[in-house]
Amino acid sequence: MNTQFIAGHARLPSGMAAKSVFDTLTITAEVDKKYGVIVDASCTLATEHGRDYVARLLKGHSLKDGIDEPLAQLHEGYLGKANQALCAALKDLYKQYCKLEEKMHAEK
Repeated sequence: MNTQFIAGHARLPSGMAAKSVFDTLTITAEVDKKYGVIVDASCTLATEHGRDYVARLLKGHSLKDGIDEPLAQLHEGYLGKANQALCAALKDLYKQYCKLEEKMHAEK
């Protein structure tokens, strides 16, 4: 396959609907190995609308460009209680991506 599956995790704040099912929020992304582009994404928000919003926000973004742009879009556009958890999960996902990139370059 030309893609890799990466996940980022963060704790959910109390009082959230998703908290009754999950203690953590997870963002997953299928990422093109060559270009770092997110080809699909999902998260464990409680509502389908919220999950779709995050997926649309992330799809097409290249992790090779960092995550400043999608983080800014989350801060400005997602005004729910999970905002900080989403940002933390995205940062964790990016951290996992960077580790994979380092490992792949070290193996060459």
